[in-house]
Amino acid sequence: MAVKNILVIRFRQMGDAVLATPLLNALRRQYPGAQIDFVLNGRIAPLFEGHPAVSRIIAFTDEERHHTLTYINKVWRTVHDCRYDVIIDMRSTVNTMLFALFSRRTPFRIGIRKPYTWIAFNHRFEGCEDDESMISHNLRLLSPLGISQADRAITLSITEKEKADFRVYMQAQGIDFSRPVMLAGVTAKLASKTWAEDRMTEVLRRFTEAHPEVQIIFNYAPGQEAENARRIYHRLSDNDSSAGSDSTGDTRIFLNIEARSMRQLAAMAANCTFYFGNEGGGRHIVQAMGRPSLVVCSPMASKTTWLPENDEVLTRGIAATDIDPQAKEKSSEEQYALITTDRVWAALQDFYEQIRQKA
Repeated sequence: MAVKNILVIRFRQMGDAVLATPLLNALRRQYPGAQIDFVLNGRIAPLFEGHPAVSRIIAFTDEERHHTLTYINKVWRTVHDCRYDVIIDMRSTVNTMLFALFSRRTPFRIGIRKPYTWIAFNHRFEGCEDDESMISHNLRLLSPLGISQADRAITLSITEKEKADFRVYMQAQGIDFSRPVMLAGVTAKLASKTWAEDRMTEVLRRFTEAHPEVQIIFNYAPGQEAENARRIYHRLSDNDSSAGSDSTGDTRIFLNIEARSMRQLAAMAANCTFYFGNEGGGRHIVQAMGRPSLVVCSPMASKTTWLPENDEVLTRGIAATDIDPQAKEKSSEEQYALITTDRVWAALQDFYEQIRQKA
């Protein structure tokens, strides 16, 4: 049958949506003339503007998602304003499966196997297995359409002007693009997903001493992350006269270069040499922009699932399971304890050497 209209639903966080792009790209290659609509949370929708695999973004605000009647009405209108040939619900919750439930004439209604999802989908798949790549899991959803081979690269579409504008801003803040630039994820939203602050500080201290040519930009969100980042910055500044308190002068550590949107974060990543720090959605953006990354993986998330390691875009992770294969049986605190300062320092040294060799 001819596939003209496709709906892909991927509510949740930024990283989840970025990891959905290989599926979107595979659909575009298979159906170059199709309309591919992408449903996602409103706050991350701007990140996908201009993506060549997406015809239309259907964004749901938090207010729309949490007001039952408003949500049901918008879902109903979405699937009745366009007769979809394919609906792919990448999460398949009670709420999201309404798209397929309200469109029973859609020939391909693809979702995740759960006790209640039989009522909505005619093609169901098991959820992401332990230590299965999320990209591999996502691409499995395409098998009813006869798509078995696909490029696994994650992609975003940030314009050259956006990159150039942010580069000018970085230069105005004191960045010297004749020298390498590290984007450092020194903290994270949840304490349970953040490597120990004293260890992060020590690794960065060693790195600045060993590689004075590298400039470091701290990446963090407002609120608690900002407080954590400032604390690490000042701890480093107390021991390093080259770490300044503002963006002027001969500084190496920059606290106040801010990305005020997800698209600006992508533009900043595109202008950096590499990323080091905690794993999270921001790191997925770094990889989508083709920049190398080395991350300390949270015990709460499988390295294999959430970190699509590859050599084309140098991507590496350090997880407790790399050190102790039985680490999953330990508590989060015990797992993080396995990831010592010396191990991360050695990995960062090796990682940076690989970057220099590729330069």
